[in-house]
Amino acid sequence: MGLLSESDQWHQWSKQTLAVLDEPLLTTETALAEVCHLVGRYRRALLEVTTMLSDGRLQALPVLSSHPRRVGELLAKYPQMDAGDATLVVLSERFPRARLITVDDDFRRYRRLRNQVIPLVIPQSG
Repeated sequence: MGLLSESDQWHQWSKQTLAVLDEPLLTTETALAEVCHLVGRYRRALLEVTTMLSDGRLQALPVLSSHPRRVGELLAKYPQMDAGDATLVVLSERFPRARLITVDDDFRRYRRLRNQVIPLVIPQSG
């Protein structure tokens, strides 16, 4: 959401981080729905999401429907985890060389299969 809202505390970090990417961002339909809900009252941000999808800068994959058992395992293991986060962990398992771009510190605790750390791009703490 930081990229989409100029008033978000992570807007500048998000813009700088994403400016250097030369390939599409991957996300999940579940995480994207969560973002759309959060930015829904900011019509310009919501329209930017649809533009990013249309022009291929953003791709949303159906992880919840294609990997429901794994999503359920993660939700059972991490009580604080929501469905969007669980689908992003599964996506990171499907694309193990990719790095997850997030401002959510919870991803520092979450683990992939076989207790693997998720490679993150995350703002420095403190």
